[in-house]
Amino acid sequence: MSDLSRPSGPKIIAIANQKGGVGKTTTTINLAAALVEEGKRVLVIDLDPQGNASTGLGIDIDNRDFTTYELLLEDIALDQVILTTATEGLHIVPATVDLSSADLELISNEKRSFLLHDALRQTSMDDFRFDYILIDCPPSLNLLTVNAMIAAHSILVPLQSEFFALEGLSQLMLTIREVRQSGNKDLRIEGVLLTMYDQRNNLSQQVEHDARTNLGELVYKTVIPRNVRVSEAPSFSMPVLSYDSGSKGAKAYRDLAREILTNGVI
Repeated sequence: MSDLSRPSGPKIIAIANQKGGVGKTTTTINLAAALVEEGKRVLVIDLDPQGNASTGLGIDIDNRDFTTYELLLEDIALDQVILTTATEGLHIVPATVDLSSADLELISNEKRSFLLHDALRQTSMDDFRFDYILIDCPPSLNLLTVNAMIAAHSILVPLQSEFFALEGLSQLMLTIREVRQSGNKDLRIEGVLLTMYDQRNNLSQQVEHDARTNLGELVYKTVIPRNVRVSEAPSFSMPVLSYDSGSKGAKAYRDLAREILTNGVI
């Protein structure tokens, strides 16, 4: 049962960029873990058919009986699809490759763009007492990503510190504008996060300069460094905050969580 008029409920952030390999999943996992460290209860929605967020949080493929596919397309109880993780206070709705066919199945559904919005606003969601819901979007601007944007209060955009990084933002901004006009007039950009940043690299510094010049205060003060511990952590099915709590990557994601909380805008 959905009560779409409820003013209360968790703050919902979609982590989106149609370009792959920019750090969407890494940011989703580690921002979630950092928010939990700050005393928040967090739900991750894995909306990528690759299921990397699910794997990165230790959810074995054999334990993904119910996933975001069922959350979107079937009438399933939330307590069947929301799984606990090894990090207390951090939960996930996992994904499998089944989700890759969802786009085709959604086309014939009248409410195809609002299915995630409605699913996350069921009255039974209150029982879980989540403070934040983070949606890990697929690396494309498809119906799944549109569902995330209509469900979310805001969009967090990871931006890899590489050549042409800013050019890829134009299509994303256009899609956000269209979603504002058609289904979520209050959608806004939460912030732009520079990822894989190497302060010794002139290119990284140039990308940062260009981003801050063009996007101003939308760009977080925190930048995520290129860090081997961040890259290794998913292979051990844990956030970098658990894998190597003292690493530069872990510190950066803690700084990001605190920046977000201090801004008080999510």
